[in-house]
Amino acid sequence: MSKKGSFTKRVLQEVVKIPLGYTVTYKEIAARAGNPKAARAVGNILKHNRWVFFIPCHRVIKSSGDIGGYALGKKLKRELIIFEQKIKNMLK
Repeated sequence: MSKKGSFTKRVLQEVVKIPLGYTVTYKEIAARAGNPKAARAVGNILKHNRWVFFIPCHRVIKSSGDIGGYALGKKLKRELIIFEQKIKNMLK
């Protein structure tokens, strides 16, 4: 596997680990995947995520707290984050 392909795989593996109702920054995912300076690359990888229902890229946000982009639209990303937080709080 190429170096680029292996980073993509590590990014997706890290995103799968984000629990329901939580968010993590692009920068944090980049660091966990082994390249702390690759936050933009993480965003680009997630932009092309074909498995949005299985690899929850909507849980990845900007360091500023802004939600960032989402292939299915920012409005849906925001709604998913809020909905999952409600579920998490309900299950406490």
